[in-house]
Amino acid sequence: MRLLITLFLLAFAQLFFNVAQASPQAPINANHHKIDKKSAREDERKKRRQVKTSTKKSRLPIAQKLKLKKKPKAEIASLKAPVKKHTVKTGKRYGHQRGKYRHTLSTAATEQGPLKMSKVHRERYQKARETAMNKLMGQLGKPYQWGGTSPHTGFDCSGLVWYAYKDLVKFKIPRTANEMYHLRDAAPVQRQSLEKGDLVFFRINNRGAADHVGVYLGNGKFIQSPRTGKDIQISQLTEDYWQRHYVGARRVMTPKTIR
Repeated sequence: MRLLITLFLLAFAQLFFNVAQASPQAPINANHHKIDKKSAREDERKKRRQVKTSTKKSRLPIAQKLKLKKKPKAEIASLKAPVKKHTVKTGKRYGHQRGKYRHTLSTAATEQGPLKMSKVHRERYQKARETAMNKLMGQLGKPYQWGGTSPHTGFDCSGLVWYAYKDLVKFKIPRTANEMYHLRDAAPVQRQSLEKGDLVFFRINNRGAADHVGVYLGNGKFIQSPRTGKDIQISQLTEDYWQRHYVGARRVMTPKTIR
């Protein structure tokens, strides 16, 4: 009986020692588990940071990266450099700049020189101008007729011009001298730049308008239907009378206006 009791005590003591040895290891294992979790979280954060930094650095597309590998460093630096945006200033504050731009355009347009024409178009233009000159010269010596527009009845000054050009240009020729002088389709011409076929205008009665018109023939001469009692004739533009009453010139026939 005593032997059984001693064996039971020894077993109980052994179990107690085993429990005592196992109990301090539990918190140690828990601490290890916490440390492992922290290290795992730090690893994940490091990976995320690496991914973010890599995305910031690699802004260029893959195809362009492949090209950059083959190019020298100078070209790579120029490609990676930021592109400057060019802005155009508009508004009232920059009106003077826009005015300069318009001025450069206008000067460039005027400095282009003579209009380039094809051979066929040049022949058409020359033929049209010759036709107008022939129609005018064919009326020399015919009497002045107020309101006249026909070779059968005679012409007044504007009627003679209307008869010469009405079938040769694209736009409608007005019937009076003052309307011809203010015609938008006819470009103004400086006196020193007059050419054969240009219309020359005069103010005879001082009524504030161009009331007489003739056609320039070259060499300082023009053809006109002067007034009642006179015939269609050629006059000198350099005469004092015409010099005093001269108001300007217009060009109705150009390569762009002929039919």
